[in-house]
Amino acid sequence: MPGSLTSALRTAQSGLLTNQSALDAVSNNIANVNSAGYSRKIVQLETRVVEGVGAGVQVAEITRAIDEGLLKNLRLEISALEDYTAQQGFYDRIQDIFGSPADNTSVSHSISQLTQALQSLTLAPEKSVDQTEMVRRAMDMAQKLQDMSETIQELRVIADQSIAAAVDEINRLATSLGDLNDKIIRNQSSGLDVTDLKDQRDQNIDKMAELIDIRYFYRSDGDVVVFTSSGRTIVDNIPATLSHTAASSVTATTTHADGSLGGLYVGAAVAGNDITNDVVSGKVNGYIELRDTVLPNMQSQIDELAAEIRDAMNQVHNRGAAFPGATTMSGTRNLIAPATQTITYSGTEDTAVTLFDNSGDQTATTTVRTLTGGAGPFTVDAMATALQNWLQANGTATATVTAASGTLVINLNSTTSNLAFRDQASSTAGSALGDATISFDANADTVIDETISGFSNFFGLNDFFVDGLPDNIYESNVIDASFTGTAATLTFRDSTGLLGSVAIAASDGLAAIATKINAANVSVTASVIPDGSGYRLRISHNKGSDMTVTQATGNSLLTTLGVHKADVRIASALSVRSDIATQPSLIASAVVQWDAARGTGGEYLLSIADDTNVSSMAAIFTANNTFDKAGGIANQTISFEDYGAAIISTSSVMSNTNDTNRLYEEGLTAALALKSDSVRGVNLDEELANLILFEQAYSAAARIIGVIQKMFDALEETVR
Repeated sequence: MPGSLTSALRTAQSGLLTNQSALDAVSNNIANVNSAGYSRKIVQLETRVVEGVGAGVQVAEITRAIDEGLLKNLRLEISALEDYTAQQGFYDRIQDIFGSPADNTSVSHSISQLTQALQSLTLAPEKSVDQTEMVRRAMDMAQKLQDMSETIQELRVIADQSIAAAVDEINRLATSLGDLNDKIIRNQSSGLDVTDLKDQRDQNIDKMAELIDIRYFYRSDGDVVVFTSSGRTIVDNIPATLSHTAASSVTATTTHADGSLGGLYVGAAVAGNDITNDVVSGKVNGYIELRDTVLPNMQSQIDELAAEIRDAMNQVHNRGAAFPGATTMSGTRNLIAPATQTITYSGTEDTAVTLFDNSGDQTATTTVRTLTGGAGPFTVDAMATALQNWLQANGTATATVTAASGTLVINLNSTTSNLAFRDQASSTAGSALGDATISFDANADTVIDETISGFSNFFGLNDFFVDGLPDNIYESNVIDASFTGTAATLTFRDSTGLLGSVAIAASDGLAAIATKINAANVSVTASVIPDGSGYRLRISHNKGSDMTVTQATGNSLLTTLGVHKADVRIASALSVRSDIATQPSLIASAVVQWDAARGTGGEYLLSIADDTNVSSMAAIFTANNTFDKAGGIANQTISFEDYGAAIISTSSVMSNTNDTNRLYEEGLTAALALKSDSVRGVNLDEELANLILFEQAYSAAARIIGVIQKMFDALEETVR
């Protein structure tokens, strides 16, 4: 009888303790009804069996009410949502600086204002108020491009620093997940409840999913392994360390593709561990896309606009002259070896060189061909010397012409004489106006490397817009990734002489070309830079010096690629030439005219009221211009104002697309979160019902214990 009572007591005790554990779980569920990340705990009961005989009840395990498959889907959508959310603030900032085409602060509006100012100037080219207004509008437009460029680069810095901050957070979460893994394994092996630890671990996984695209699986011991979608392990027995060194500043030429921006490394900071291009979602991907794609594409677009405006405006401005000519001219073409670099005239074309008095009347005239003895080729230095000798012999005795500084500089050192150039059809005085075709041999190998329209334009003697940038970067047009070129030998030179030559095979694509150039050790670095839907081959001098990139006779690779002095960073540096900015009367409104009735057989003259050239400048802003492919905008033939509007429209569409995708992901994420919460969340009605159930079971077990206690008391009295 005592043995049976003892067994009954222990059975009742098991009911008491088990229901007490169940009540603890229910009370914990109720207490955490509003706790984020908490999953409802379910107590699984089972019969306790001793030697094949039922001996009460026990807790089999405490489980969490979760749907792992649903959680994985939810985390994928969380990553996608945070990707778009991370970019939204940046797009808002871009919209503020870019504006809309109708905004008074937009670049297209600035171009429109410049166009109107030019048109007004054509009506009275001699009026200082109209000259000042035109220069002011040109400066406003250049400043707008600079502001846009500055904002883009500022945002790239912020994006890069945000990557670093996200990496620090990922490392913290990885360490925390490793610690939780250890606790779960240790407690689980001791038979302790680990459901709350698993909840904490899930919250950390959720946070990591916000930052970077992750995948994960559970081992049989309860350990979780977390890795990126590209297969790089982040959390395992020993958590990996991610690293990224943020840049303190960036420019338009700073890219991850060329190594000037730090990578995102898993483990050691070596190229093989860089996962920058493998990240596909999460905040980190949003920041990477902004830094390496979205913002550089915008920069490429405004650089294309700035370069085209500069080139078109300067070509026309160089055709003309300010009344009554110039006393100094400083070219903008960087000449690395004027003693050997040659120029040649095409056909019968020539350039008249004329000195004028302060009334705009001719005092002396000649032509470049006459000075150099023919069409060429003749070296830049030889032409400079011949021009200096002629100027000194014709009323400007102390005039100097030199290219030794790297650019062609003319100084009359006179207050009574003025100089102007006039391209024309032949050497005959007064022949028809028309840009002379100048062929340039940049490396003295007798191969023409560049062809430019206009003598003054070639040297940049009367540029309106300047950028002050060295010719230390060359780049191709935007090329498809599948590009394969033609066999060629590329030659690189700077002011020190030949840097080296590189042989390119016909089957080489952009990456192979860049690899061969870099392997040749010729003091330049080649990179393949993403741009819109294609890529550019970019070649930079390692020391930032002016250089030339040329090809051997018969080669066409550079031509096929469209390699040219890079337009990158032009928008950040474009400005109105400083002397024009301070003295608007230096605008080249007029052209050198021919009057057959003057003198003996005719003379050249400049007129203060001549609007010929300013009318041509106004015309280029209303006419269509051909733009190369840049930043995702296809090559087009449209006006400058329309291209500015296209830039604004493109950024606006991208912003709206990002916002649409974000709202879609918000809805999808909310729907999945609701489904997940309906599984893992606490239902108070259900918990209260369980509370009553377990309370009754607990009371019944307690009552049984009370009855058995009375039976023990009665037994004790009987024995006594």
